[in-house]
Amino acid sequence: MYWGELGERLNVFEKTPPHCLYVPNDSEWSLETTTEATIAVCKAPGKSGHAARKIGPDGIELTQRGVGANTRYINNIAMENENYCDSLLVTEVFTPAGNWSSYPSHRHDEDDFPRVTYLEETYYHRLNPADGFGIQRVYTDDLQLNETMAVHDGDVVRVPRGHHPCGAPYGFEMYYLNVMAGPLRKWRFVPSAEVEWIMIRDAQS
Repeated sequence: MYWGELGERLNVFEKTPPHCLYVPNDSEWSLETTTEATIAVCKAPGKSGHAARKIGPDGIELTQRGVGANTRYINNIAMENENYCDSLLVTEVFTPAGNWSSYPSHRHDEDDFPRVTYLEETYYHRLNPADGFGIQRVYTDDLQLNETMAVHDGDVVRVPRGHHPCGAPYGFEMYYLNVMAGPLRKWRFVPSAEVEWIMIRDAQS
């Protein structure tokens, strides 16, 4: 099937809705770009049964999440309310300079639905200006995994388990393409104990 020319924005920081395409597993596909382009290919195991389809820009709307210095803006691409695929959950997040994201810290590394689901996760980061940096921490409650790293434009961070907050220093806006996948296509998480009170307070505000 031919889908025509997809995509309009030349930079993710335009914040316009993305043009996406879902292709079922075991399908052959190809693309040809007509301008310089960055193409994100998000993959996870599938069981078939879902047809190829275009996702966005219609139906994708930039929405605010969080309050105060925890404010960020979300383009939900393929979250659990849409039955596009078997295991992928995809969204993109814009974090203003000076703000935190994926915060309060939370994890989704247990298969115990409805309390929490097991989802592996990746972050594909972009920075504006591009010569800036952001900060991401990945850690478990017992600190057996405890990594804090500078992330630069184009970096990918893998989150196999644990909490995974990130911050955008003053002067640098952060974007990330967030891809999650697991055996159950639902996003249920457990907050880190030391910040759970923030999540409760913000939910009440």
